[in-house]
Amino acid sequence: MRSLMPLPSSPIGVFDSGVGGLSVLRALRAALPYERFVYLADSANAPYGERGDPYVGARTHAITQYLREQHHIKALVVACNTATAAAIHEVRASHPDLPLVGLEPAVKPALAVTRTGRVGVIGTRGTLTSSKFAKLLASLESQADFVVQPCDGLAHAIERSVNLPEPPAGNAVTVCATETGALCERYIRAMGDFGTAPGQIDTLVLGCTHYIFVAHELRALVGAGVQFIETGEAVARQTRRLLEAAGLLRASACTLVGTGDAGSDDTPSAAPDTLLLTTGPVDMLQAAAHRWLGLPADCCATVAVP
Repeated sequence: MRSLMPLPSSPIGVFDSGVGGLSVLRALRAALPYERFVYLADSANAPYGERGDPYVGARTHAITQYLREQHHIKALVVACNTATAAAIHEVRASHPDLPLVGLEPAVKPALAVTRTGRVGVIGTRGTLTSSKFAKLLASLESQADFVVQPCDGLAHAIERSVNLPEPPAGNAVTVCATETGALCERYIRAMGDFGTAPGQIDTLVLGCTHYIFVAHELRALVGAGVQFIETGEAVARQTRRLLEAAGLLRASACTLVGTGDAGSDDTPSAAPDTLLLTTGPVDMLQAAAHRWLGLPADCCATVAVP
């Protein structure tokens, strides 16, 4: 396809089936403070994890093309484990000139921290039943005992919860009074014993970008000694490496647009350089952006991506 030649000042595209990918965007903004971002939540078609690969692949291709044509992105972060599993290879083949970063459950990093040798993995059914994930687990089979649990409905429940008050920190009984807490309890209990004793699961891989936003519910259920592994920081590091290799990294505030006099203040103003788009209700994205990133409502807009 034809597109404008990207520049260091061009934005980085980030997309997910919904608002869960904001956890990855948060890590990207922290690691790349001088970059511009366009985030797209395909909330009108969420959750991806409960749809088939052909549908998810078609949406991934459509959103990639939209972000290239309408926002001239210089790189794309597929901040969705399900979309990565279903379509990352095809998108790379269709857009060989576009630096592309996908996600997969962070089971390899989990191997470095587990002491009991039992690692739990939670994610959407689409991710955890994909051939891509099956190959990943098979390559690590002899290194740990992986307890894999699809969490049907949890990502969608997290989306619905963004307009509700934060649940209070506390014990599992208090936490499980919420919809997200009840789902977390169902799936965590199904996995077996968590803890640091021999035979217990001592490491939990959060295999969906939404799940970091219910970390307090999960912590109340598994206890303080269990380590959580998620992918945001690793994705941010890989994105930086690809931009550097392509000569597209914004290394200072001097290249920022609309941030004032960079010479007098080396701290960029992040909000004007972060655009959040959704194919669904904008109020959900606005609430999530404020709650999880501290961004104002005017960063958000609704778009149509056929």
